Amino acid sequence: MIIEEYVRNFLNERMSAPVLLQIPKKDIPSSFYLIEKTGGLMTNHIKRSTLTIQSYGESLYDASVLNEKLKFAMEYHAIELSEIVSIELDGDYNFTDTTSKKYRYQAVFDIVHY
Repeated sequence: MIIEEYVRNFLNERMSAPVLLQIPKKDIPSSFYLIEKTGGLMTNHIKRSTLTIQSYGESLYDASVLNEKLKFAMEYHAIELSEIVSIELDGDYNFTDTTSKKYRYQAVFDIVHY
């Protein structure tokens, strides 16, 4: 299983909004999380991946609240997964899509894993 699937499965058990690996073409939820791997490397069989997780909400406030819940779950609970060695939040910020007018926040995590 790839790191995106481990994180998605973990978050789907804990978050109130669905966690996706891609946006569906139809029946898009009003609030959801979207996981994307944006980089990675491996040294001595230990992997390091950069994941961005976008929190989509009906309003900017809703997206911000989802983002805060996400950061808490990732920083304090995802480390419990046996595949994960460490998690570091690189940063988070308003990432509203001006083209589609969808409110979202983005959090960037560096994850060391097996």
